[in-house]
Amino acid sequence: MKTRKLGKHGPDISAIGYGAMSFSNFYGPTSEAESHAILDRCREKGLTHLDTSNVYGMGRSEEVIGSYLNQHPEARNFFEIATKAAITKDESGARTFRNDRKYLEAELDKSLQRMGVDQVALFYVHRRDPEVPIEEVTESLAAIVKTGKARAFGFSEIAPSSLRAANAVAHVAAVQSEYSLQTRSPEMGLVQTCAELGTALVAFSPVGRSLLTDTPLSFEAVQELDFLRGNPRFMKPNYEANISATQAFRLLAAEMGVSAAGLANAWLLAQGEHVIPIPGTRSVAHLDDCLQGAELELSAEDLARIEAVLPVGWTHGDRYSQDQWVGPERYC
Repeated sequence: MKTRKLGKHGPDISAIGYGAMSFSNFYGPTSEAESHAILDRCREKGLTHLDTSNVYGMGRSEEVIGSYLNQHPEARNFFEIATKAAITKDESGARTFRNDRKYLEAELDKSLQRMGVDQVALFYVHRRDPEVPIEEVTESLAAIVKTGKARAFGFSEIAPSSLRAANAVAHVAAVQSEYSLQTRSPEMGLVQTCAELGTALVAFSPVGRSLLTDTPLSFEAVQELDFLRGNPRFMKPNYEANISATQAFRLLAAEMGVSAAGLANAWLLAQGEHVIPIPGTRSVAHLDDCLQGAELELSAEDLARIEAVLPVGWTHGDRYSQDQWVGPERYC
């Protein structure tokens, strides 16, 4: 597979990574065996970058990766793993965020233990604590890197202005943000700022939580998933409108001889050498569909045809509900 740099100082990783939230039953039930089959396929296809978090299944995703590495020690030097911390609960049980070094390093230690590794390639702050200046958080992350527990650091869901402020303290290797043909907000400065600073833009939900695939989740399936049934894009009447709007994209992909998921990932790769999609799936077959994107070289004409069927602003509904918006930084 083609490679891209995880930040200007590397390492080289696969152009498409894998989002391991799917190991935690977030998008439906799965098993350790099915998750291990995904990791087997990643190795077969040359997919080297795994993205996880301490809160994915409250450690379950990392435990699955750890059990796989325990059974396949030869894979320890194959995968470049990223994990995250910052999302927690206060004394009342309400969701909150912590960005202090003591908490972040303690959570990273737990992540390393669950995965059975001494170091990760990248450690993200999963969400900003608005009470802590990002410059202070960056100093903490740089100090954690010096311990050898992570080779680099990044942030998830921050604004371009925050990235600039952090990068003035120490190089930010990666920023993770939702980015796809249905979520174009990163083009309002984040794509450009990442390119300027040599920061990788790691794009999660690159196939629109199934809307940009050949087999979108049915409305009935959505009702079984806590996150999606409360998400504006999957609520009536937006759900039906989005299914209808993406049909032309599915037809275009078929005409081009590729899966819709493959075309969606190829479009992201065409947005800059620093853009790295991380699709997640419970299905080996769907992973194969996504990875078709790494094999495509889209021409200017191809990109124009994609834009014609899914122009900026086509999506019905915000990407998060009011409650889901707590944490990510909005920007314009």
